[in-house]
Amino acid sequence: MVSFEKVRLKALELGFDFAGVARAEALDNEARRLEQWLAGGFHGEMSYMENHFDLRTDPRKLLPGTRSVIVLSHNYYAEQNGTSEAKIARYAYGQDYHKVLRKKCKALERWMKEAYGDILFRAFIDSGPVMEREWANRAGLGWNGRNTLNIRPGVGSYFFLTCVLTDLVFEYANPLRDYCGSCTRCIEACPTEAISPSGYLLDASRCISYLTIELRKEIPEEYSQKMEGWVFGCDICQEVCPWNRFAKPHSEPAFTPSPALLNMTAYDWSQISEKLWDVISRGSPLRRTGRVGMQRNGTFLLKSQSKDEQSDSTRLP
Repeated sequence: MVSFEKVRLKALELGFDFAGVARAEALDNEARRLEQWLAGGFHGEMSYMENHFDLRTDPRKLLPGTRSVIVLSHNYYAEQNGTSEAKIARYAYGQDYHKVLRKKCKALERWMKEAYGDILFRAFIDSGPVMEREWANRAGLGWNGRNTLNIRPGVGSYFFLTCVLTDLVFEYANPLRDYCGSCTRCIEACPTEAISPSGYLLDASRCISYLTIELRKEIPEEYSQKMEGWVFGCDICQEVCPWNRFAKPHSEPAFTPSPALLNMTAYDWSQISEKLWDVISRGSPLRRTGRVGMQRNGTFLLKSQSKDEQSDSTRLP
């Protein structure tokens, strides 16, 4: 058995904000919930969620020999979120987090192999069949709240999660209990009613993040006056969460947004040229949606704003 404290301190030195560890085992209860979620069609067009079910619910099958799951978190909170009419989710402000965190994981891997020899080490940064939030809970990072995001006491939920599979054995943490209590602010604030009435279940096909990022078709008209200015992603259920009053701005230069990105309006996005797109999205998570997708999102917001103005003009004084 290896002491996890040295690993934890090295992770913090590399810029991660938390490091915990859990025993690698089958996620039997979570597997049943995932199966029901998929059967309900809550994943929308994200058919990749149906793939590798056995690997997703048991990391020992994903990487044979795995005995522990190390969970790392990295703060991405920033106070700005763009113009009021074309908001971008905070996680997408700066450079692609996959690339930024992968460099830190490579450094951790080199250090761990120098310290412990030829060990198994495979990092997943929202990039493989790993249930990151479930492992974050088991590793003592936080609990999975009513909005289905992992929340850490005194920190909030604005952080990226990385899971590292390894064959090292450690002393393991205990999962944190749920501190949502009777709070339902995230449920009440969601304009598309994507969170179930009792919480803890997300209909991703109704989520603004899904509609503006994952959906490849036109955004359904039923959401025309429910986007609340979001052009890429959405932070509403995090903004209203009382635990995020503890959120502090990150200190990672790579996640700092350019003024040009934050100053884009819905019209700007609807008309963005290939040249400007190449400059403003280079190395950015925005590339997942693509220029055509961002044009669609900007156009959809413009139509929504036009309907709002027409509605206001027809009201009696």
